[in-house]
Amino acid sequence: MAAPEPLPHSFRNVASLSPFWRSLFAFAAGSLSVLSFAPFSFHFLAIAGTFLLTLLWLNASPAQAFREGWLFGLGLMGVGVFWMHISIDQFGNVGTLLAIVITLLFAALMALYYGAVGWLLVKIHQQRGASAVKLLSVCLLWTLFEWLRGWLLSGFPWLALGYSQIDSILAGWAPLLGVYGVTLAVTLSAASLLGALLLDGYRRLLFISLLVVTWGGGFLLTGEQWTQAAGEPISVSIVQGNIAQEEKWKQGSLRPTLDLYTGLTRQHWGSDLIIWPETAVPGFVAQLDEAFLRPLDLEAKENRSSLLLGIADSKPGNKYYNAMLALGTERAAYHKRHLVPFGEFMPLKPLLQPLIDWLQIPMSDFSAGGGGKPLLNLAGYSVGISICYEDAFGAEVIEALPEAAFLVNASNDAWFGDSLAMPQHLEIARMRALESGRYLLRSTNTGISAIIAPDGRLAAVSPAFETDVLSGFISPLQGMTPYARWGNWMIVCIAIIGLVIAVVVRRWA
Repeated sequence: MAAPEPLPHSFRNVASLSPFWRSLFAFAAGSLSVLSFAPFSFHFLAIAGTFLLTLLWLNASPAQAFREGWLFGLGLMGVGVFWMHISIDQFGNVGTLLAIVITLLFAALMALYYGAVGWLLVKIHQQRGASAVKLLSVCLLWTLFEWLRGWLLSGFPWLALGYSQIDSILAGWAPLLGVYGVTLAVTLSAASLLGALLLDGYRRLLFISLLVVTWGGGFLLTGEQWTQAAGEPISVSIVQGNIAQEEKWKQGSLRPTLDLYTGLTRQHWGSDLIIWPETAVPGFVAQLDEAFLRPLDLEAKENRSSLLLGIADSKPGNKYYNAMLALGTERAAYHKRHLVPFGEFMPLKPLLQPLIDWLQIPMSDFSAGGGGKPLLNLAGYSVGISICYEDAFGAEVIEALPEAAFLVNASNDAWFGDSLAMPQHLEIARMRALESGRYLLRSTNTGISAIIAPDGRLAAVSPAFETDVLSGFISPLQGMTPYARWGNWMIVCIAIIGLVIAVVVRRWA
């Protein structure tokens, strides 16, 4: 195998910068990559950010590569999820300054994954400069560690690079390999551009060909129909109550909230399915069953509508659940399974009880729902249900397939105010629709509610921070995309096998 190519003069100027400027470039690359995600959607910046960081890594020591990867991650996470401080500040009882510190510490922790990619890359390929196998190793390591970030210790998959491509040609890979497959396509694009610029001869031709295959394959896959109609279109109405989070659980808010949602719903009886958002009802099933839920169930039956609403549920043993309750067609409940650490449950609760008492976060003592597929029967079809943060985990959403004819995600992004969280979360939901080849109905408290088509396109959207009922028609669908069959394991296996080959090649070189 050929030795790594030294960097051309123009690229050596970047690589030979002082540690301060290299660090600044790495942080800037991560920060600017945020603009590739919604609501900005300059998807090419994800490739540009990866390109610049990889260029720095080609001429770095293990310590330098770790530092620059970590700074990239700090820029991406520190800017991209800075909105987390809003809920910590307003509902965590810690004050604005400490909320910002906690958020930045979390971003710094998540940035370690990117530092690990750089460190491992240079450890595997110790010679400085560019080589084909080294550039391909960046792509495989990046993809594997993004998957790890979305899985390890409950996972935080937010801002995986693949999400930034939901409106680009590269999104065509999502039904085949999922969002991490799209991440691989993004990093391959950056590596291919570098390979075409830095290498020569057949290796340059190899990376030009790889770039053509990556984008050409995405283009061809975009038109592929993975699923088919399973019945006649059904009518849906998504109720967006627009009740501020700080008002929702106040004493005296229950009756006005119930009146608002029932009033909007009665204007749309006749829709096959009506959906209220996560915890739309600020109370418990047992508390409201006799006076509210049973009469509403009867009213839905009389109007031949299925109603799905968010409400807290309880079971003996002081167990409480974040739930979606189906009324009308049949009465059944789905209990949220993947809870948000420190938001919906407290890890190591016996040890952290003083912290829990101090934070006083409302509705933060839920239990996780049991096993089984996340399905409810609505409007005559099996439907895949997810609540809020659960739709960030593609492997969990596809557990509802192939039975689910469409998907529903009920959320409450009011926790994060008017921030990047809302469009970023919508972007994630769009990826789940594309991966599964199903319509996804997204019901939120303050926005952004949406009807998402199987190709990830927004068929209809509610305005944010307005009371609204979004109505339309969707087609129940059947069939399985390759990603729905394989989940994330296909892309994980590709990454691991590719890295084993890279290590073997490196040792034999």
